[in-house]
Amino acid sequence: MLEFPQHRAADEPLYAEDTDAPLPEKLNPRTRYAYFSTIATGGKSLIKSCKDLHLRRTICYKSLRPEFVNDPIENRRLLREARISAGLQHPNIVPTYEIGRDNRGHYYFTMKLVHGYTLREVFNYRERYDLTQLVDVLVQVAHALGYAHHKGVLHRDIKPENILIGRYGEVLLLDWGLAKVWHREAPGEGDMSVDDETESASVPDIGIDMTGKGKLQGTVMYMSPEQIDRDTDISYASDIYSLGALLYEALTGQTPFQGDIVQVLLQQVRTETPADPRSVSRLHVPDILARLAMDCLQKDPLRRPGSAEDVVRILRENWQND
Repeated sequence: MLEFPQHRAADEPLYAEDTDAPLPEKLNPRTRYAYFSTIATGGKSLIKSCKDLHLRRTICYKSLRPEFVNDPIENRRLLREARISAGLQHPNIVPTYEIGRDNRGHYYFTMKLVHGYTLREVFNYRERYDLTQLVDVLVQVAHALGYAHHKGVLHRDIKPENILIGRYGEVLLLDWGLAKVWHREAPGEGDMSVDDETESASVPDIGIDMTGKGKLQGTVMYMSPEQIDRDTDISYASDIYSLGALLYEALTGQTPFQGDIVQVLLQQVRTETPADPRSVSRLHVPDILARLAMDCLQKDPLRRPGSAEDVVRILRENWQND
């Protein structure tokens, strides 16, 4: 289990004055939340912490940024994200508490607030962590994916920034805003599905950022070839590719492809085979894990492991003596 120094704010203690305070005779849901503080700003959303005055606890509150609150597609995406995450009740997925409208009628939803470190922060200091610890994190991510896939949900945005390791060793797969779900029955030819309407907004921006160490990171580094090409037949195998990219970085300290020109990177993802992790890492890379990473990164989705459970099974093999 990964262990981190406890320098972040500790949970507030519980007192009888809070637990025994009566609820108002008439509850007004529009005054339930107070003491807002911005935690993060996404491309189109805001994530804040706030106090739930009914249950006397601090939680996470997600809404759209002001410039998108009247965008019907973004509202539909936020509504879908809330309901998807609420329907995925799993130990490695953040619990969703409530969805509603604020005083201005705009959507929001609330979730459990978890303090910890993202896998990106861990990877930035890769040398501090044992491979066994990192593999344990990926096992838990794979468990979340396996559950989501069985529930008919494709995540589509697996990356280190969307994986949180909590103070007590919990691993949580975050951000289901780009997740894909299917209709009960395939729509007729020419019909417009919810996915069709929002598809252009539901694919991650193809962009890259430079970290302080000059190392490229970002969504594109973890996207499957079929996701880059917006393949309408995209399957759960796309998440398996992204999981393989995480494993590759855990083994080598770098992403499968390197560069500073986006179009070159996209072409590499589409056509090139990444270097074997055993030839890249300065540390010993077990053969089992190297082969698994390369299998997950196959261009052809049918050549990747058949399920997240298959990935878990291999990650749990006796690779320590390999």
